[in-house]
Amino acid sequence: MRKAALHNLGCKVNAYETEAMTQLLAEAGYEIVPFSEKADVYIVNTCSVTNIADRKSRQMLHRARKLNPDAVVVATGCYAQTATEKIAEDASIDLIVGNNKKKDIVSVLQDYFDEKAEKAYVIDINHTDEYEELEISTVTEHTRAHLKIQDGCNSFCTYCIIPYARGRIRSRKVSNIIEEVVRLSEKGFREVVLTGINLSCYQDGEQSLIDVIEAIDNIEGISRIRLGSLDPEVVTEEFARRLAKVEKICPHFHLSMQSGCDKTLKAMNRHYTAEEFYEICERLRTYFHEPALTTDVIVGFPQETQEDYETTKAFIQKVQFAELHVFKYSRRDGTVAAKMTGQVDEQIKNLRSEDLIEAGRALTEAFHQQKKGKEEEVLFEEAVEIEGKAYYVGHTKDYVKIAVESQEDLTGKIRQTKIIDGLNREIMLATL
Repeated sequence: MRKAALHNLGCKVNAYETEAMTQLLAEAGYEIVPFSEKADVYIVNTCSVTNIADRKSRQMLHRARKLNPDAVVVATGCYAQTATEKIAEDASIDLIVGNNKKKDIVSVLQDYFDEKAEKAYVIDINHTDEYEELEISTVTEHTRAHLKIQDGCNSFCTYCIIPYARGRIRSRKVSNIIEEVVRLSEKGFREVVLTGINLSCYQDGEQSLIDVIEAIDNIEGISRIRLGSLDPEVVTEEFARRLAKVEKICPHFHLSMQSGCDKTLKAMNRHYTAEEFYEICERLRTYFHEPALTTDVIVGFPQETQEDYETTKAFIQKVQFAELHVFKYSRRDGTVAAKMTGQVDEQIKNLRSEDLIEAGRALTEAFHQQKKGKEEEVLFEEAVEIEGKAYYVGHTKDYVKIAVESQEDLTGKIRQTKIIDGLNREIMLATL
């Protein structure tokens, strides 16, 4: 029996695809082992969102070669897709599997062992409308399953390489999504998280993202539907109105903002203004009581002045997000922004990043403090030890992490709790 080890880099979509490849290999008779152990096959699902991600991908592929010089080392994922020619010259890497070929991992490896393999299995991702059908029936988490339903992006933001790595928008059939959710429900999963490269653009014929959400709402056994990152434009009046009627929806919305400054948004090729983004946030607050609104922010984008940065920071305070994910702009070869004049000094990026991270922490703490004394439903995930004490931890519908002491095994169970106070910066303490 051959041994296979897989390592994932990057986003939730990559994580889903790594799980799916793991399952395909296990079903084909491979023994799955940790990546740190000696294996016959090492598969690295690479990321290419930044130059740093490219470097990490190369490092992990070279680490695999050192773990076993005789192993088959496979590069797949976004770095494999965008840097195929460069990787092909790397003697450490035996096989390159593109983003729409992961479903063929078993046959690709068999071809290699039969000495019939090419080095690269990569299609022109920018000229396909085929959605790669990958699915999972087992996931590593006990209560929550991430479900990829969409791939590709047509937005071409000036800082982003992903449209070139993932191709144009493609969506999974609604019927296939429902079948997988039913299987996951039968295995005891209580929550599904819908993910995609650009989830907002999901489209299967006449059916859009809201139709998928409404269909899942009717599946027995699933208690919660959570959405991955959304482009703000998807939150129309009709979308918000229909979403508010979905009984199982989690009022936790991650809206990809990137900047609160109109000048910077235009330079990024984002298709909204700060004021339009604010109106979308207020729309969600009209339909949902105190929803958790979270976002991504890039600081130090080319030509971002201190005044531009302060505009973004003030806008963040105006919206009152529950959480911020702050990123320093990272120059990415092959993108429009990489060629822009006015690249911001790294030291200035660091200062702005640290400042905004601290502002984000204060916003999160304020959001948590609003929870004190309230009763909240929690889906418990696992038992952990925190500062020497045993707790069960889980999340509320709006994704606040909760810890309780209990003699009962709460894993996978939903319980009503009363929130007492903050246990630490990230976790709230509650009683049953």
